[in-house]
Amino acid sequence: MRLLHTMIRVNDLDETLKFYCEGLGMRLLRKRDFPNGEFTLAFIGYNEEKDGAVIELTHNWGQKGYDQGTAFGHLAISVDDIYKKCADLKQRGVKVTREPGPMKFGGPEIAFVEDPNGYKIELVQMKDSQALSFE
Repeated sequence: MRLLHTMIRVNDLDETLKFYCEGLGMRLLRKRDFPNGEFTLAFIGYNEEKDGAVIELTHNWGQKGYDQGTAFGHLAISVDDIYKKCADLKQRGVKVTREPGPMKFGGPEIAFVEDPNGYKIELVQMKDSQALSFE
């Protein structure tokens, strides 16, 4: 077994794709409209779906907004230079909700940004070859 994808509902698919693809460097892997169901699915990620988990963006046509609730926390993405990435995202108009820096109680340097739908994205400073550790 393996993790395939995480699905999040989005308000404006084009704006959301711009955030994840241009801002965070993901690629649009596939996209399909379902006219009879009035929704569009777009799959994005850093690798092909066969090589790792991706994000499924679901856009329900005519839906104006969603209640985020309190159960979902955030998505996490590793970055080589958290300070540079946050500066770049700020220039693009992205809301940084927690400036880069070390975790309060120890651990890696992190930051939080918000996507156009209000989802929190945790940026974690680490090289791709590193494993996340709290030791």
